[in-house]
Amino acid sequence: MVNSILGKKLGMTQTFAGDGTKVPITVLQAGPCVVVQRKTKDQDGYEAAQLGLVLDRRVRRATKARLGHLKKSGVAPVRFLREVALADGGETKTGDSVTADLFKPKDKVDVIGLSKGRGFAGLMKRHHFRGGAASHGSMFHRAPGSIGASAFPSRVIKGNRSSGRMGNARVTVRNLEVVRVDAGENLLWVKGSVPGPNGGYLIINKAAR
Repeated sequence: MVNSILGKKLGMTQTFAGDGTKVPITVLQAGPCVVVQRKTKDQDGYEAAQLGLVLDRRVRRATKARLGHLKKSGVAPVRFLREVALADGGETKTGDSVTADLFKPKDKVDVIGLSKGRGFAGLMKRHHFRGGAASHGSMFHRAPGSIGASAFPSRVIKGNRSSGRMGNARVTVRNLEVVRVDAGENLLWVKGSVPGPNGGYLIINKAAR
């Protein structure tokens, strides 16, 4: 049985609870998805399903390998494909449809996406280093300080926090509450924020914990 769906982040808004408190909401497009491939323990060594997100925009550029893979399943070209684990119960086969009615209000979901890329960033922005004194003549405003001993080991230890590329990494936000489901429009309203920019692709799973 499929317990996951692919989707897109549409944006954030807010709503009000019964006691008048303001609740931040992220609106997600959840599906519709189609099962492109069914992996079995006998043939592949594990149980899983490969889902494809069906969007309104036609896919104009697809590799021959991707087209051949989708043609074998009888599925029209899709832009976003991901493999998801299967839960016990129910039968899943190639060509099955997965829609937003998989979820209902009060459900908890885990949302996986790519965080916003921030490019090359320094230590203070990337790792929240405090920095040195801001007074005149300190010459140590946004520098990292000592990053390795001089005599031994005379090198910088691997894994030391440093400046570098920030963001554009896979991020999982766990246990977000589903506030509202619109199965007709394939929309989910979840409480809180999810990783990535508006329009970013997501994997939405029923909460594991």
